[in-house]
Amino acid sequence: MTLLYIAPLVALLIGSVVYCVLAIIGAARYMMTRAPHLASPPPVSVLRPLAGAEDNTEANLRSLFTQAYPEFEILLAVHDSADPAAAVARRVMLEFPAVPSRLLVAGPSPEPNAKVWSLRALLPAARHETLIMSDSDIFIPPGGFGIMMAELAQSNVALVTCPYRAVPGHSFWSRLEALGLNTEFLGGLLTARLLGGVDFAIGCTVATRKADLAAIGGLEHLQRYLAEDFMMGNLTHKRGRTVILSRCIIDHHIGGNGFLPSWRHRLRWARSTRRSRPQGYIGELFTKTTAISLILALVARGGLGFAIVGWLFRICFDAAMGIWVLDDPLTGRLWWLLPVEEIASFITWVLGFFGSTITWRGRKLIVARDGSFEL
Repeated sequence: MTLLYIAPLVALLIGSVVYCVLAIIGAARYMMTRAPHLASPPPVSVLRPLAGAEDNTEANLRSLFTQAYPEFEILLAVHDSADPAAAVARRVMLEFPAVPSRLLVAGPSPEPNAKVWSLRALLPAARHETLIMSDSDIFIPPGGFGIMMAELAQSNVALVTCPYRAVPGHSFWSRLEALGLNTEFLGGLLTARLLGGVDFAIGCTVATRKADLAAIGGLEHLQRYLAEDFMMGNLTHKRGRTVILSRCIIDHHIGGNGFLPSWRHRLRWARSTRRSRPQGYIGELFTKTTAISLILALVARGGLGFAIVGWLFRICFDAAMGIWVLDDPLTGRLWWLLPVEEIASFITWVLGFFGSTITWRGRKLIVARDGSFEL
């Protein structure tokens, strides 16, 4: 292959290596951050939608009730009183009678984003101004509430969003997806934080206030979006308020999906990201170090040397994200699967350029250019 064709690939690889370096610097900056001390923590209303009783539902729910925090209430919602999660919720609530808690039946959601529908049902019942919204598949460490509240109390901060450690189920594809979330996904978050601040949220667990939520249109506005978490942080940032990536790292139990559900999930988020952030989506090419290195090694004479350099930087990147920042045992144990995950991520990224239709919760939807739904 002539230099004319090799040069763009080498340039892409150099750009990807620069990205790896920036992500590692971003990881170092993140690890140096500490939550300030908060002398008078505010009372908190914790909102958690529930749906189904997966293996970790009860343990995840119990992690809320056992928080080392002075005053909080826990509000839970199911769509149907016959949902198995309702029985789990009642059992845990009885186990912790000293913690104020309620279980509400939100009813079936008329909109595709059923999670936000449940949050809308819970919000009017919340007694406190300060809110923590957390998904049912999330385990929060015992001091998590205190860390989030100390961060939220800082000047101009309107929203705190928690990074997570993905915990897979028993399937191969679940483990593969978790590896990607604990390395490539986290790297993107820390690089964005380093370069331009945080203008997004990760919806697994966020802390905010009722007034700040109302200022961006409230949950009614957010229910229009597939990535309501991203929009919550983005709209907050656009108002000139600060969004913080918390030092509270939570566990996100992603289940044990097989190949087809995992693939559909990947493609759904790829298409949603491409429609809502087209320039950022194109820029994700620089995060595909393994794929770029492999292509260069296969098609270019002398490309193997460049590829080895790229792979070495990627190894450092993966170790920094999965092992240093997250202390993830999966990354340390299955590191040899990371190249497979990174190739799968590249293929999904390419396919994300095609089509704007997704299937979510049994409904076929079109993702508009602003990331909202078109039925």
